[in-house]
Amino acid sequence: MIFGPSLSLHQPSKAHERRTSTLSKAKAAQALVCGLPDDWHLHLRDGDALKSVVLATALQFGRAIVMPNLKPPVTNVSQALAYRQRILDALKLVIDETVRNIDRYKTSDVLATIRMQHFFNRPDASADWMLEQLLQAAHFEPLMTLYLTDHTAPSDIDEAVDSGFVRAVKLYPAGATTHSDAGVTSIHQLHHVLARMEMRGLPLLVHGEVTDRDVDVFDREAVFIDRVMIDLRRKFPGLKLVFEHITTEEAAHFVRDAEGPIAATITPQHLLYNRNAIFNGGLRPHWYCLPVLKKERHRRALMQAASSGSARFFLGTDSAPHPAHLKEHAAACAGCYSAPHALALYASAFDAVDALEHLPGFAWAHGAAFYGLSANTRSIRLVPEACQTPQRLGFGERHIVPLAGGEFVPWRFDGFVDC
Repeated sequence: MIFGPSLSLHQPSKAHERRTSTLSKAKAAQALVCGLPDDWHLHLRDGDALKSVVLATALQFGRAIVMPNLKPPVTNVSQALAYRQRILDALKLVIDETVRNIDRYKTSDVLATIRMQHFFNRPDASADWMLEQLLQAAHFEPLMTLYLTDHTAPSDIDEAVDSGFVRAVKLYPAGATTHSDAGVTSIHQLHHVLARMEMRGLPLLVHGEVTDRDVDVFDREAVFIDRVMIDLRRKFPGLKLVFEHITTEEAAHFVRDAEGPIAATITPQHLLYNRNAIFNGGLRPHWYCLPVLKKERHRRALMQAASSGSARFFLGTDSAPHPAHLKEHAAACAGCYSAPHALALYASAFDAVDALEHLPGFAWAHGAAFYGLSANTRSIRLVPEACQTPQRLGFGERHIVPLAGGEFVPWRFDGFVDC
Protein backbone atom coordinates (compact mmCIF):
# COMPACT_ATOMS: atom_id res chain seq x y z
CA MET A 1 0.00 0.00 0.00
CA ILE A 2 1.63 3.21 -1.17
CA PHE A 3 0.38 6.46 0.31
CA GLY A 4 3.02 8.81 -1.08
CA PRO A 5 5.22 8.75 -4.16
CA SER A 6 8.33 7.55 -2.39
CA LEU A 7 7.40 5.79 0.84
CA SER A 8 5.62 2.48 1.24
CA LEU A 9 4.47 1.12 4.59
CA HIS A 10 3.21 -2.41 4.11
CA GLN A 11 3.29 -6.06 5.05
CA PRO A 12 6.44 -7.28 3.26
CA SER A 13 7.11 -10.61 1.62
CA LYS A 14 9.97 -12.82 2.83
CA ALA A 15 12.04 -11.68 -0.13
CA HIS A 16 11.37 -8.06 0.78
CA GLU A 17 12.40 -8.75 4.38
CA ARG A 18 15.70 -10.21 3.15
CA ARG A 19 16.31 -7.17 0.95
CA THR A 20 15.41 -4.85 3.82
CA SER A 21 17.79 -6.71 6.12
CA THR A 22 20.60 -6.36 3.59
CA LEU A 23 19.84 -2.70 3.11
CA SER A 24 19.74 -2.11 6.85
CA LYS A 25 23.15 -3.71 7.31
CA ALA A 26 24.55 -1.59 4.51
CA LYS A 27 23.10 1.55 6.11
CA ALA A 28 23.96 0.67 9.70
CA ALA A 29 26.65 3.36 9.79
CA GLN A 30 23.94 5.89 8.94
CA ALA A 31 22.09 5.46 12.23
CA LEU A 32 20.92 8.89 13.35
CA VAL A 33 21.76 10.19 16.81
CA CYS A 34 19.67 13.23 17.60
CA GLY A 35 19.03 15.49 20.54
CA LEU A 36 16.05 14.26 22.54
CA PRO A 37 12.95 15.57 20.70
CA ASP A 38 9.90 17.25 22.18
CA ASP A 39 6.31 16.76 21.06
CA TRP A 40 4.73 20.18 20.63
CA HIS A 41 1.16 18.87 20.22
CA LEU A 42 -0.03 15.86 22.21
CA HIS A 43 -3.25 14.42 23.62
CA LEU A 44 -2.81 12.35 26.79
CA ARG A 45 -6.47 12.09 27.89
CA ASP A 46 -7.15 11.34 31.57
CA GLY A 47 -7.85 8.50 33.97
CA ASP A 48 -7.17 4.95 32.73
CA ALA A 49 -6.56 6.21 29.18
CA LEU A 50 -3.81 8.50 30.47
CA LYS A 51 -2.16 5.60 32.28
CA SER A 52 -2.24 3.57 29.07
CA VAL A 53 -0.48 6.09 26.82
CA VAL A 54 1.75 8.41 28.85
CA LEU A 55 4.76 6.07 28.92
CA ALA A 56 4.81 5.76 25.13
CA THR A 57 5.54 9.48 24.87
CA ALA A 58 7.95 9.58 27.81
CA LEU A 59 10.06 6.84 26.20
CA GLN A 60 10.73 9.01 23.13
CA PHE A 61 10.28 12.67 24.07
CA GLY A 62 11.70 14.97 26.74
CA ARG A 63 8.72 17.31 26.93
CA ALA A 64 5.29 17.68 25.37
CA ILE A 65 2.74 20.43 24.96
CA VAL A 66 -0.36 18.73 26.39
CA MET A 67 -3.72 19.61 24.89
CA PRO A 68 -6.43 20.83 27.32
CA ASN A 69 -9.55 19.39 25.63
CA LEU A 70 -10.64 17.13 28.45
CA LYS A 71 -14.22 16.77 29.69
CA PRO A 72 -14.54 19.31 31.30
CA PRO A 73 -11.78 21.30 29.58
CA VAL A 74 -8.73 22.73 31.35
CA THR A 75 -9.61 26.42 31.42
CA ASN A 76 -7.65 27.85 34.36
CA VAL A 77 -4.32 27.51 36.13
CA SER A 78 -5.61 25.46 39.07
CA GLN A 79 -7.10 22.88 36.69
CA ALA A 80 -3.88 22.83 34.69
CA LEU A 81 -1.83 22.25 37.83
CA ALA A 82 -4.09 19.38 38.90
CA TYR A 83 -3.94 17.82 35.41
CA ARG A 84 -0.15 18.15 35.34
CA GLN A 85 0.07 16.29 38.64
CA ARG A 86 -2.21 13.52 37.34
CA ILE A 87 0.08 13.11 34.34
CA LEU A 88 3.19 12.87 36.53
CA ASP A 89 1.45 10.50 38.94
CA ALA A 90 0.27 8.26 36.09
CA LEU A 91 3.75 8.13 34.60
CA LYS A 92 5.32 7.21 37.93
CA LEU A 93 2.68 4.55 38.53
CA VAL A 94 3.23 2.91 35.15
CA ILE A 95 7.03 3.07 35.38
CA ASP A 96 7.05 1.63 38.92
CA GLU A 97 4.70 -1.16 37.90
CA THR A 98 6.72 -2.00 34.78
CA VAL A 99 9.99 -2.00 36.73
CA ARG A 100 8.50 -4.40 39.29
CA ASN A 101 7.30 -6.74 36.56
CA ILE A 102 10.66 -6.70 34.80
CA ASP A 103 12.47 -7.47 38.05
CA ARG A 104 9.99 -10.23 38.88
CA TYR A 105 9.99 -11.90 35.46
CA LYS A 106 13.56 -11.30 34.27
CA THR A 107 13.93 -14.86 33.01
CA SER A 108 10.32 -15.44 32.07
CA ASP A 109 8.33 -15.30 28.84
CA VAL A 110 6.30 -12.57 30.52
CA LEU A 111 9.04 -10.19 29.39
CA ALA A 112 7.81 -10.66 25.83
CA THR A 113 4.48 -9.09 26.80
CA ILE A 114 6.25 -6.12 28.35
CA ARG A 115 8.37 -5.70 25.23
CA MET A 116 5.35 -5.78 22.96
CA GLN A 117 3.45 -3.17 24.97
CA HIS A 118 6.29 -0.73 25.61
CA PHE A 119 9.39 -1.75 23.63
CA PHE A 120 8.19 -3.35 20.39
CA ASN A 121 10.90 -1.37 18.64
CA ARG A 122 13.46 -3.58 20.43
CA PRO A 123 12.04 -7.14 20.38
CA ASP A 124 15.34 -8.52 21.70
CA ALA A 125 15.68 -5.93 24.47
CA SER A 126 17.30 -7.14 27.66
CA ALA A 127 15.78 -6.50 31.06
CA ASP A 128 18.65 -4.19 31.97
CA TRP A 129 18.18 -2.12 28.78
CA MET A 130 14.46 -1.73 29.45
CA LEU A 131 15.14 -0.65 33.03
CA GLU A 132 17.57 2.01 31.79
CA GLN A 133 15.01 3.32 29.29
CA LEU A 134 12.39 3.56 32.03
CA LEU A 135 14.82 5.49 34.20
CA GLN A 136 15.23 8.00 31.37
CA ALA A 137 11.48 8.20 30.75
CA ALA A 138 10.92 9.26 34.36
CA HIS A 139 12.40 12.67 33.46
CA PHE A 140 9.54 13.50 31.06
CA GLU A 141 8.05 16.98 31.57
CA PRO A 142 4.47 17.87 30.58
CA LEU A 143 4.03 21.46 29.39
CA MET A 144 0.51 22.64 30.12
CA THR A 145 -2.01 24.67 28.13
CA LEU A 146 -5.31 26.38 28.81
CA TYR A 147 -8.44 25.94 26.75
CA LEU A 148 -9.62 29.29 25.34
CA THR A 149 -13.34 29.90 25.81
CA ASP A 150 -15.72 32.80 25.33
CA HIS A 151 -15.31 33.47 29.06
CA THR A 152 -11.49 33.56 29.29
CA ALA A 153 -10.31 36.79 30.92
CA PRO A 154 -7.01 38.73 30.76
CA SER A 155 -6.45 37.79 34.41
CA ASP A 156 -6.39 34.12 33.35
CA ILE A 157 -3.53 34.97 31.00
CA ASP A 158 -1.58 36.72 33.75
CA GLU A 159 -2.01 33.74 36.07
CA ALA A 160 -0.93 31.36 33.31
CA VAL A 161 2.28 33.25 32.58
CA ASP A 162 3.07 33.73 36.26
CA SER A 163 2.55 30.02 36.98
CA GLY A 164 5.72 29.01 35.16
CA PHE A 165 4.21 25.75 33.91
CA VAL A 166 1.44 26.90 31.56
CA ARG A 167 3.14 27.48 28.23
CA ALA A 168 0.30 28.33 25.82
CA VAL A 169 -3.42 28.79 25.26
CA LYS A 170 -5.32 26.63 22.76
CA LEU A 171 -7.96 28.02 20.41
CA TYR A 172 -10.57 25.50 19.30
CA PRO A 173 -13.33 26.87 17.11
CA ALA A 174 -16.50 25.46 18.70
CA GLY A 175 -17.32 22.11 17.11
CA ALA A 176 -14.09 21.75 15.14
CA THR A 177 -12.80 18.50 16.66
CA THR A 178 -12.93 16.14 19.66
CA HIS A 179 -14.22 17.84 22.84
CA SER A 180 -14.31 21.28 21.20
CA ASP A 181 -17.94 22.06 22.04
CA ALA A 182 -16.78 24.54 24.71
CA GLY A 183 -14.55 26.32 22.21
CA VAL A 184 -14.63 29.85 20.90
CA THR A 185 -17.74 30.97 19.04
CA SER A 186 -16.34 34.37 17.99
CA ILE A 187 -12.68 35.34 18.10
CA HIS A 188 -13.61 39.01 17.84
CA GLN A 189 -15.07 39.10 21.36
CA LEU A 190 -11.71 37.94 22.76
CA HIS A 191 -9.47 40.68 21.37
CA HIS A 192 -8.79 41.97 24.89
CA VAL A 193 -7.53 38.50 25.87
CA LEU A 194 -5.36 38.20 22.76
CA ALA A 195 -3.90 41.63 23.44
CA ARG A 196 -2.87 40.47 26.93
CA MET A 197 -1.32 37.32 25.45
CA GLU A 198 0.61 39.46 22.97
CA MET A 199 1.84 41.69 25.78
CA ARG A 200 2.87 38.77 28.05
CA GLY A 201 4.40 36.66 25.27
CA LEU A 202 2.10 33.66 25.76
CA PRO A 203 1.63 31.67 22.52
CA LEU A 204 -1.78 31.05 20.98
CA LEU A 205 -2.12 27.55 19.51
CA VAL A 206 -4.71 27.54 16.76
CA HIS A 207 -6.81 24.68 15.44
CA GLY A 208 -7.26 26.31 12.06
CA GLU A 209 -10.54 25.17 10.56
CA VAL A 210 -13.87 26.89 10.05
CA THR A 211 -16.85 24.91 11.23
CA ASP A 212 -19.51 26.11 8.78
CA ARG A 213 -21.44 23.15 7.43
CA ASP A 214 -21.56 24.75 3.99
CA VAL A 215 -17.75 24.69 3.67
CA ASP A 216 -16.30 21.48 2.26
CA VAL A 217 -14.38 19.55 4.92
CA PHE A 218 -11.29 19.49 2.69
CA ASP A 219 -11.37 23.30 2.32
CA ARG A 220 -11.93 24.33 5.93
CA GLU A 221 -8.28 25.05 6.72
CA ALA A 222 -7.75 27.23 3.65
CA VAL A 223 -10.96 29.14 4.37
CA PHE A 224 -9.87 29.64 7.99
CA ILE A 225 -6.69 31.34 6.77
CA ASP A 226 -8.72 33.80 4.72
CA ARG A 227 -11.37 34.44 7.37
CA VAL A 228 -9.33 34.37 10.59
CA MET A 229 -5.56 33.95 10.38
CA ILE A 230 -4.76 36.89 8.10
CA ASP A 231 -6.79 39.26 10.26
CA LEU A 232 -5.36 37.79 13.47
CA ARG A 233 -1.81 38.35 12.25
CA ARG A 234 -2.63 41.93 11.16
CA LYS A 235 -4.35 42.98 14.39
CA PHE A 236 -1.85 41.30 16.75
CA PRO A 237 1.51 41.44 14.94
CA GLY A 238 3.49 40.54 18.06
CA LEU A 239 1.29 37.63 19.19
CA LYS A 240 3.14 34.32 19.09
CA LEU A 241 1.04 32.00 16.91
CA VAL A 242 1.32 28.28 16.31
CA PHE A 243 -0.81 27.05 13.42
CA GLU A 244 -1.42 23.54 14.71
CA HIS A 245 -1.23 20.31 12.67
CA ILE A 246 -1.29 22.09 9.31
CA THR A 247 -2.54 20.00 6.39
CA THR A 248 -2.51 22.16 3.27
CA GLU A 249 -0.17 23.90 0.88
CA GLU A 250 -1.97 27.14 1.71
CA ALA A 251 -1.16 26.79 5.42
CA ALA A 252 2.47 25.90 4.77
CA HIS A 253 2.90 28.95 2.57
CA PHE A 254 1.06 31.21 5.02
CA VAL A 255 3.36 30.22 7.88
CA ARG A 256 6.43 30.47 5.64
CA ASP A 257 5.59 33.99 4.45
CA ALA A 258 3.72 35.67 7.34
CA GLU A 259 5.37 38.43 9.34
CA GLY A 260 5.87 38.26 13.08
CA PRO A 261 6.37 35.32 15.45
CA ILE A 262 4.60 32.37 13.86
CA ALA A 263 5.22 28.64 13.53
CA ALA A 264 3.40 25.42 12.68
CA THR A 265 3.34 21.86 13.89
CA ILE A 266 3.11 18.98 11.42
CA THR A 267 1.99 15.43 12.22
CA PRO A 268 3.55 12.22 10.90
CA GLN A 269 0.35 11.17 9.17
CA HIS A 270 0.17 14.38 7.16
CA LEU A 271 3.77 13.92 6.01
CA LEU A 272 3.33 10.27 5.04
CA TYR A 273 -0.21 9.92 3.71
CA ASN A 274 -2.71 11.61 1.48
CA ARG A 275 -6.47 11.18 1.72
CA ASN A 276 -6.41 7.95 -0.30
CA ALA A 277 -5.13 6.25 2.86
CA ILE A 278 -8.55 6.64 4.48
CA PHE A 279 -10.26 4.73 1.65
CA ASN A 280 -7.62 2.22 0.54
CA GLY A 281 -9.43 -1.13 0.30
CA GLY A 282 -12.39 0.18 2.29
CA LEU A 283 -13.10 2.85 4.88
CA ARG A 284 -10.16 2.81 7.32
CA PRO A 285 -11.05 4.77 10.46
CA HIS A 286 -7.58 4.56 12.02
CA TRP A 287 -6.34 6.98 9.36
CA TYR A 288 -9.16 9.42 10.12
CA CYS A 289 -8.17 12.57 11.99
CA LEU A 290 -9.09 16.25 12.05
CA PRO A 291 -7.98 18.15 10.15
CA VAL A 292 -8.50 15.32 7.68
CA LEU A 293 -5.79 14.05 5.31
CA LYS A 294 -5.69 16.03 2.08
CA LYS A 295 -4.63 15.64 -1.58
CA GLU A 296 -1.15 14.54 -2.58
CA ARG A 297 -0.08 18.07 -3.53
CA HIS A 298 -0.72 19.16 0.03
CA ARG A 299 1.28 16.26 1.46
CA ARG A 300 4.20 17.21 -0.78
CA ALA A 301 3.99 20.85 0.31
CA LEU A 302 4.04 19.84 3.99
CA MET A 303 7.02 17.57 3.43
CA GLN A 304 8.86 20.38 1.67
CA ALA A 305 8.13 22.74 4.56
CA ALA A 306 9.15 20.25 7.25
CA SER A 307 12.40 19.36 5.48
CA SER A 308 13.29 22.91 4.44
CA GLY A 309 15.31 23.66 7.56
CA SER A 310 13.01 26.57 8.42
CA ALA A 311 12.70 27.11 12.16
CA ARG A 312 9.01 27.92 11.65
CA PHE A 313 8.11 24.24 11.29
CA PHE A 314 8.48 21.66 14.02
CA LEU A 315 7.24 18.32 15.30
CA GLY A 316 3.78 17.92 16.79
CA THR A 317 2.35 14.41 16.61
CA ASP A 318 -1.24 15.28 17.51
CA SER A 319 -1.25 11.71 18.80
CA ALA A 320 -4.88 11.27 19.83
CA PRO A 321 -5.79 7.94 21.43
CA HIS A 322 -9.26 6.45 21.14
CA PRO A 323 -10.23 2.86 21.99
CA ALA A 324 -10.64 0.73 18.88
CA HIS A 325 -14.37 0.24 19.35
CA LEU A 326 -14.91 4.01 19.12
CA LYS A 327 -12.78 4.25 15.99
CA GLU A 328 -14.39 1.22 14.33
CA HIS A 329 -17.79 2.80 14.75
CA ALA A 330 -20.64 4.22 12.68
CA ALA A 331 -19.53 7.69 13.80
CA ALA A 332 -15.79 7.14 14.22
CA CYS A 333 -13.81 9.39 16.56
CA ALA A 334 -11.21 11.60 14.89
CA GLY A 335 -7.58 11.04 15.81
CA CYS A 336 -4.54 8.92 14.98
CA TYR A 337 -2.53 7.26 17.76
CA SER A 338 1.12 7.60 16.77
CA ALA A 339 2.98 8.14 20.06
CA PRO A 340 4.67 4.70 20.31
CA HIS A 341 6.37 4.93 16.88
CA ALA A 342 6.19 8.64 16.05
CA LEU A 343 9.92 9.19 15.65
CA ALA A 344 10.27 6.17 13.36
CA LEU A 345 7.45 7.56 11.21
CA TYR A 346 9.06 10.99 11.01
CA ALA A 347 12.48 9.50 10.19
CA SER A 348 10.90 7.42 7.42
CA ALA A 349 9.25 10.52 5.95
CA PHE A 350 12.45 12.58 6.00
CA ASP A 351 14.53 9.71 4.63
CA ALA A 352 12.10 9.29 1.72
CA VAL A 353 13.03 12.78 0.48
CA ASP A 354 16.75 12.49 1.40
CA ALA A 355 16.40 15.14 4.10
CA LEU A 356 17.50 13.37 7.28
CA GLU A 357 19.97 16.17 8.00
CA HIS A 358 16.98 18.42 8.72
CA LEU A 359 15.19 16.01 11.08
CA PRO A 360 17.09 17.10 14.24
CA GLY A 361 16.10 20.72 13.72
CA PHE A 362 12.48 19.81 13.09
CA ALA A 363 12.26 17.34 15.99
CA TRP A 364 14.66 18.77 18.56
CA ALA A 365 15.68 22.41 18.09
CA HIS A 366 13.00 24.53 16.38
CA GLY A 367 10.14 24.03 18.83
CA ALA A 368 12.23 24.67 21.93
CA ALA A 369 13.57 27.89 20.40
CA PHE A 370 10.06 29.13 19.54
CA TYR A 371 8.85 28.51 23.09
CA GLY A 372 11.94 30.14 24.57
CA LEU A 373 13.22 26.93 26.16
CA SER A 374 16.64 25.32 26.12
CA ALA A 375 17.02 22.31 23.85
CA ASN A 376 17.23 18.96 25.61
CA THR A 377 20.75 17.76 26.42
CA ARG A 378 19.96 14.04 26.28
CA SER A 379 20.02 12.09 23.01
CA ILE A 380 18.18 9.31 21.18
CA ARG A 381 19.09 7.05 18.29
CA LEU A 382 17.14 6.01 15.19
CA VAL A 383 18.30 3.21 12.92
CA PRO A 384 17.32 2.39 9.31
CA GLU A 385 15.85 -1.03 10.09
CA ALA A 386 12.29 -2.05 9.29
CA CYS A 387 10.13 -2.48 12.38
CA GLN A 388 6.59 -3.81 12.52
CA THR A 389 4.04 -1.69 14.33
CA PRO A 390 1.80 -3.77 16.63
CA GLN A 391 -1.68 -4.38 15.29
CA ARG A 392 -3.08 -3.43 18.68
CA LEU A 393 -1.91 -2.29 22.10
CA GLY A 394 -3.48 -2.39 25.54
CA PHE A 395 -5.71 0.56 26.43
CA GLY A 396 -7.11 0.11 29.92
CA GLU A 397 -9.54 -2.81 29.75
CA ARG A 398 -9.80 -2.42 25.97
CA HIS A 399 -7.28 -1.99 23.18
CA ILE A 400 -6.12 0.67 20.76
CA VAL A 401 -4.97 0.40 17.14
CA PRO A 402 -1.96 2.60 16.37
CA LEU A 403 -1.50 4.43 13.09
CA ALA A 404 -0.30 1.93 10.45
CA GLY A 405 -0.92 -0.92 12.89
CA GLY A 406 0.56 -4.20 11.62
CA GLU A 407 2.65 -2.48 8.95
CA PHE A 408 6.41 -2.26 8.67
CA VAL A 409 7.99 1.18 9.10
CA PRO A 410 11.40 1.59 7.40
CA TRP A 411 13.06 3.15 10.45
CA ARG A 412 13.21 2.01 14.06
CA PHE A 413 13.50 4.03 17.25
CA ASP A 414 16.47 2.64 19.21
CA GLY A 415 16.05 4.39 22.53
CA PHE A 416 17.97 6.87 24.67
CA VAL A 417 21.75 6.82 24.18
CA ASP A 418 24.83 8.25 25.86
CA CYS A 419 26.85 10.63 23.69
